[in-house]
Amino acid sequence: MSEVRLPPVSGRVQSLHERMTLDEKLAQLVGYWVDQGDELVAPMAGEMATSTRYEDATAHGIGHLTRVYGTRPVDPVERAAWLWAEQRRLRQETRLGIPAIVHEECLTGLAAWKAATFPTPLAWGASFDPALVEEMGRLIGESMRALGIHQGLAPVLDVIRDPRWGRVDECIAEDPYVVGTIGTAYVRGLQDAGIHATLKHFVGYSASQGGRNHAPVHAGARELADVLLPPFEMAVRDGGVRSVMNSYAEIDGVPAAASQELLTDILRGQWGFDGVVVSDYFSVAFLHTMHAVAEDLGEAGALALMAGIDVELPTGDAFTAPLAAAVREGRVDEGLVDRAVLRVLNEKEELGLLDESFDQPPTEIDLDTPAHREVARRLAAESIVLLSNDGLLPLDLRGGARIAVIGPNADAPEALMGCYSFVNHVLAHHPEVPLGLELPSVADAIRAELPDATIEVAAGCQVTGDDDSGIPAAVAAARAADVAIVVVGDRAGLFGRGTVGEGNDVEDLELPGLQRRLVQEVVETGVPTVMVVLSGRPYSIGWAIAGPTAPAAVLQTFFPGEEGGAAISEILTGRTAPSGRLPVSLPRSAGAQPYTYLHPILGGASEITSADSTPVLPFGHGLTYTSFEHTRLTAPAETSTAADFAVTVEVLNSGDRAGVDVVQLYARDPYASVTRPVAQLVGYARVALEAGERTVVRFQVPSARLAFADRRGVRIVEPGDVELWVGASCEDRETSATMRFIGPVHEVTAADGRTVSVAVAAPIQA
Repeated sequence: MSEVRLPPVSGRVQSLHERMTLDEKLAQLVGYWVDQGDELVAPMAGEMATSTRYEDATAHGIGHLTRVYGTRPVDPVERAAWLWAEQRRLRQETRLGIPAIVHEECLTGLAAWKAATFPTPLAWGASFDPALVEEMGRLIGESMRALGIHQGLAPVLDVIRDPRWGRVDECIAEDPYVVGTIGTAYVRGLQDAGIHATLKHFVGYSASQGGRNHAPVHAGARELADVLLPPFEMAVRDGGVRSVMNSYAEIDGVPAAASQELLTDILRGQWGFDGVVVSDYFSVAFLHTMHAVAEDLGEAGALALMAGIDVELPTGDAFTAPLAAAVREGRVDEGLVDRAVLRVLNEKEELGLLDESFDQPPTEIDLDTPAHREVARRLAAESIVLLSNDGLLPLDLRGGARIAVIGPNADAPEALMGCYSFVNHVLAHHPEVPLGLELPSVADAIRAELPDATIEVAAGCQVTGDDDSGIPAAVAAARAADVAIVVVGDRAGLFGRGTVGEGNDVEDLELPGLQRRLVQEVVETGVPTVMVVLSGRPYSIGWAIAGPTAPAAVLQTFFPGEEGGAAISEILTGRTAPSGRLPVSLPRSAGAQPYTYLHPILGGASEITSADSTPVLPFGHGLTYTSFEHTRLTAPAETSTAADFAVTVEVLNSGDRAGVDVVQLYARDPYASVTRPVAQLVGYARVALEAGERTVVRFQVPSARLAFADRRGVRIVEPGDVELWVGASCEDRETSATMRFIGPVHEVTAADGRTVSVAVAAPIQA
């Protein structure tokens, strides 16, 4: 066996490690799920449930405690008292006295009872606002730290490749730069609060065959290098993330959990990551049970450990007795165990666990403060995308207006929440337990926003199913109203308990159930109609954007969280102006998938195929209540392949209302040594302007933003022409320029910049 290189650690950690037995080492490499039951809150959790008693599992200490707050609805203060006592027990009653890391899900806020629930990550992408996402991450981290939690299993940096995949609502965008910048902002916010973020799912999970969960991935090396890996690299190099979680995927026959190339060579060797790699739940055992690359759990543990996984979560199926036997029999080098243990002990030292006394648990705590709700509302509002509008919005309603609020999601608070919200992830198993937080539905929020209006609510139909008995009453309510607001979309859940979410993949992209029929029958009344989509994926709703069955206006919202109802109502009335942009193309059909705006020429429509993959609306699309003009794009005529360059553009609010523009800078390499996308987002900026105001936006662009993997797999910047443009979406070339890279081919290194810096001049009246 080749010698295992051990990581550098402090003298304290080294001394602790030298005293450890093999059993004590392995105990630090596993978690224990104290509350694990038969609820489906993780894939195959029931089948993989450990039979080891907690007292036996922690006899030698324990690495992690799994989802202490997030598995069942427990009172946070009572649970904190238990946790503090348990950490004291680990300190006082195990030989080495090492406390446990406590990890929780935190994708849409801390997944715990009574904790604030923010918009889902797809909404983060629609906001194009990394600064606000960072602020949200910091608030989430502060709540977690107050409860004795140390590690959060977020963010998800999978780039969307197919909207049929159920986990799209956990993802940020179909563009790797948007995913990378916003995901890195979340990492900074969470880690500023003292919580270690965990990148998920490294790597390729979202590129699954047919958009099916846990399906094989057939991504080539160039797709990995240019699309799937860059967000993770940004979060490692620029965000300093401290933990990474492997993907369940197998790429070209090699499971990520057993890939030394991914987990060691790229992650640590190329990028310099020096944190801890944790397994996705049960994924080490899956090497034996699902991938069948290991004959037993001992071999599965060995493969994962050799690849670079340090901790097996949520429990110790392979890294306990099976791996211990393999080490004692000489089939696995104990140096691999030592390498992982040193990394875990180093993390515990970083987190301050080795010095914690655990003598004062919190006696009261507010996990949903006004600060949480204010950020939740701002992010929800910024993420709402106005897809179409014939002038009906904002609504001009007088005091006695009659409003019909219709649809299965109109008066359903849980419809505002994503799959990994506590409401849909856990409370769905406990219908007897109250929500634990204020969660006004869209109908509730409209009542509050328009107290003088007469509002009638009618569901019309359910999210799923074929019961049409409620449609006539809903149509009658619309016919009697001045305006109809039809709220449709998804219900998030897990493994078949919903229309979107983990394990809820689909074969078509029509609105579920009878919802399209409901909308169309309301539109046919002739009453002005607004369609509000509350969903976790983009649906094929071309019929609602144009044509005889199209509502007067369509709002797309991606699970906007606890303040989502209020944000929607304020957009409807005009108290807040829409500023969200599509972070994923609005699909033409399921048959046009997989689709990405980052396609080469052959990936788009052409005269040599009768199938059209052109989306209904493109990446970056989003209307406002005003209008913006982009002019005078400037770029240098020539620049070095190894240098930064500046691009400027003038932005004018040419309408009669204040608004926020998302300025989008795109590029295209028209001729290269390998095929390149017809459009690529280079940088973006949110710009607020009053009516008639003008400003100049300056993008400072590292040349590496236009790098790609060459035929050797090396990321390079080539000499040659580059087309640049700014517009309202990837398809809109409102103002453009051409620039030429000169000099030799530049091979990208760690020293090259990855992020575009943006400066916005002080606005002036035009």
